[in-house]
Amino acid sequence: MPSLVIGRIARLLARLDDEGLKDVGISVAQLPVLVALKNGEMLTQKELAAIAGVEQPSMAQLLARMERDGLIRRDPDPNDKRSSLISLEAEAHRRLEPGRDVLRHNNREALAGFSPDEVRTLTDMLHRIYANLADR
Repeated sequence: MPSLVIGRIARLLARLDDEGLKDVGISVAQLPVLVALKNGEMLTQKELAAIAGVEQPSMAQLLARMERDGLIRRDPDPNDKRSSLISLEAEAHRRLEPGRDVLRHNNREALAGFSPDEVRTLTDMLHRIYANLADR
């Protein structure tokens, strides 16, 4: 079944990405936060949890580790005293490009031998599968 193959590929790529990103000092789990905040955005934990598609307690743990590692900072939200706005520290910005290099490398390896048209077709089909399942 295609869904089983997709799952196996996803787990394998996540493992390879995590191995490569470990040397950079980031993890696959941190990618949604890094991407969401990379252009200077300041978002709440709730917003980041929604973007990452995880529950708030999981996001809280992730953010605590990222704060400990000097990747993010929390500032009081002027509109909600119970909330903080999260943004990236300079250290996170320094790790972004080396992290992208790891992901690009693994992507090239995964798609070796595919023509540009095949890559476009595959990507389109994967987006369709995601759209079929996203609202469930």
